Amino acid sequence: MSDTQPTGLGGVIVATALPYRADAAAPAGLAVDYDAYAEHCRWVVGNGCRGVGPNGSLGEYSSLTDAERRRVARTAMEAVGGDGVVVAGVHAPGSHQARHWAETAAEDGADGVLCLPPTMYRANRGEIVAHFEAVASVGLPVMVYNNPIDTKVDLTPGLLAEIAQIDGVVAVKEFSGDVRRVLEIGEKAPGLEVVAGADDVVLESLLMGATGWFAGFPNVFPAESALLYDLATGGRLEEARALYEPLVAAFRWDSRTEFVQAIKLAMDLVGRYGGPCRPPRGPLTAEHRAAVADDMARAVAALDRRRAA
Repeated sequence: MSDTQPTGLGGVIVATALPYRADAAAPAGLAVDYDAYAEHCRWVVGNGCRGVGPNGSLGEYSSLTDAERRRVARTAMEAVGGDGVVVAGVHAPGSHQARHWAETAAEDGADGVLCLPPTMYRANRGEIVAHFEAVASVGLPVMVYNNPIDTKVDLTPGLLAEIAQIDGVVAVKEFSGDVRRVLEIGEKAPGLEVVAGADDVVLESLLMGATGWFAGFPNVFPAESALLYDLATGGRLEEARALYEPLVAAFRWDSRTEFVQAIKLAMDLVGRYGGPCRPPRGPLTAEHRAAVADDMARAVAALDRRRAA
């Protein structure tokens, strides 16, 4: 766990990738490997991360059946037990569906939920607020998720100031890539935790006051990611920068269209199991595979030199 003892939904929470095994009877010929997923959840928490986030985009929630989606969240909760927090993704097209997933998360024992604005529809301001009101009404702490790249809805600091008035909304996962927003959100919604959502601006976000990192590459480098968080939040800038700079080329894949495939490949490259994705995500092109491998080789070499020093 982090030495800085994060509160609320802060700290390093891993948006966990989901392993599959071949099964001709399963959707797209791939069945969720729940045992491997449980082991992975325990591994990232055991390596210093504060918790896990099942059923996020990296967890391919939109490619799962309803039964699979609920079992994935339950598996994460059972795997980490009291050793880590579980913030379950409840993303959905409508507020009634998102509230349903928040209700199942509450029934199953989640510590909080992560929620996008309505998916598959460019909602207006009132619809966005109503969406988060419905989710928060369930009673679990809510981390709203600003991902304007994918949703085409931007939770601007001004809009977040309104959303933050909803009882139960405690944090925002900020994925716009604009680190200027960390301070502006703090000014306009001072009670709202700001959580870094993009790996390739995490150090910048933490230095500007973000209290958490809801992260992709800790699936690959959990211990180093937990250390980076501790160094940054502990004010040890030179050490944090020395750790971060060799990793950031790999981290940039977290902000690209093929981020799920890239992070799964990165897991494979360090001896973990990433494996394939369900549609609509196909395999990486040869060019992308080579680029990920090159960025990872430089990251791994830097970490090896660090360990040997």
